[in-house]
Amino acid sequence: MSDAENMFQPAQAAKKGPMVRLRSWFFTGLLVTAPVLLTIYITWLFIDIIDGQVEALMPSGLRDYIYVNAPIIGKIPGVGLLIGVIVITVIGAIAAGFLGRWLIGLGERILNRMPVVRSIYGASKQILETVLSTQSDAFREVVLVEYPRKGLWVLGFVTGATKGEVKDMMSEQTVNVFIPTTPNPTSGFLLFCPNKDITYLDMSVEDAVKLVVSGGIVTPPYKKANTYKRQTVNNKRKGTKARADTKAAKAVKSAKK
Repeated sequence: MSDAENMFQPAQAAKKGPMVRLRSWFFTGLLVTAPVLLTIYITWLFIDIIDGQVEALMPSGLRDYIYVNAPIIGKIPGVGLLIGVIVITVIGAIAAGFLGRWLIGLGERILNRMPVVRSIYGASKQILETVLSTQSDAFREVVLVEYPRKGLWVLGFVTGATKGEVKDMMSEQTVNVFIPTTPNPTSGFLLFCPNKDITYLDMSVEDAVKLVVSGGIVTPPYKKANTYKRQTVNNKRKGTKARADTKAAKAVKSAKK
């Protein structure tokens, strides 16, 4: 760019006038304050909902006693959330003992005899045990999958290795990949992908969720220094899975003979 052009740009910017500057300042302030206010509003709304639910579950006698003798407690936000955390922790401590396990077993036997309730309880329990388990690999790895056609790619989350009847019907070893939708990542669809057809990323699950929710507007930070490491890990994984697939294919052929 020539010196004449550099001199012309400030003069052109100065001609924009105060309204342009005011608009620029307004949008800058909006970008700064909007995320903070939105975070405070959502947090306050969540705490208010929990407080209301806990208050509704409290016995009427205890609620009246608190209102009469300690009215300030009912006005402090977050008390219901704190009570809920304490109650859940106490239940967990009781459930870890012999009496707690016996009561849980009794309750599960009762629930398993109810036609509709047993399906809801069984599915929710299995999902929570899988997601919350410290040994679980569910939703801990972000991958790229070539879908719905060659040349197009989507982000996905590995939820585990394919098991059961689906695994037996596959000619090669696959993994379960959850493909989220934009802007609501809680909805999506499940793919059973051969490990050689997916690419593992160094991206964290939190960054991947931000990328999906924002529709690609928010791009997580990326360090190119990790590229070689990621390629090495992908090659090792694919090589291990390829050997396992070869052994599985040979086993299937020998079983058919």
